[in-house]
Amino acid sequence: MKLMVNHQTHYRYTQTARNSVQSIKMMPQSSQHQTVETWHISVPGESNCKRDAFNNLWMTATQRHDYRYLTIMAQGVIDLHATELGHFESHISPMLFLQRTTMSCYDSTMLDFAKSIVLRLNRQHLIDLSEAILERVPYQPQSTSVTTSAIDAFYAGQGVCQDHAHVFVAMCRALQIPARYVSGYLYDQNQPHLASHAWAEAFVENQWYCFDISNQIFAPKNHIYVAIGRDYLDVAPVRGVREQGGVESMMSSVQVLAC
Repeated sequence: MKLMVNHQTHYRYTQTARNSVQSIKMMPQSSQHQTVETWHISVPGESNCKRDAFNNLWMTATQRHDYRYLTIMAQGVIDLHATELGHFESHISPMLFLQRTTMSCYDSTMLDFAKSIVLRLNRQHLIDLSEAILERVPYQPQSTSVTTSAIDAFYAGQGVCQDHAHVFVAMCRALQIPARYVSGYLYDQNQPHLASHAWAEAFVENQWYCFDISNQIFAPKNHIYVAIGRDYLDVAPVRGVREQGGVESMMSSVQVLAC
């Protein structure tokens, strides 16, 4: 299945901004799951690409001029393949994804919650855990922010895909199961206009498996992978710094269509 993606992010500032630098992780890569047929990122100023510690493509963009508006646009065509449920790549050790981070910390209550459901360390019991997390933390748009941690979302009892992924990752790590945060896009023929998506992967039975907690999807046939990391901060689509600019406002739109 071929999918066309158009992802636009618009920034507006109340005062003139200058000397800004953005770290952009909006570049999917070809793999056994997907083939990137075309992909282009449009951003003002100078830019260069490299790879981070997780092998994600990473663009750095710099603007030296004065501006009040900034638009970053990513677009392209991705061909998704009918791949196996599990996969394994040897260039990154799964043990790296046992590391606790600020966004994926857990406490004793969350550990007990996970232990009560995951009686055996296998994929089916992690599916059961994902179902329990969605019941405990129902999907509620705009109920949290990018700074909400797994602990905060768990006790708030509501969240979005980012929170579901963080809670799942935190509980897997509490059980000593390597787990990682995934950013990307999800194709839904009934909802072509979506925000960028997040889900998790867990390393169990010597394979990485997909766990889309928000949608209860456990085979990534409609998912486009963009970046992986320990948590959201490792894969954030755009992070940056600037001089001045006053108050920043941001609007993002994503369209995913079948070609």
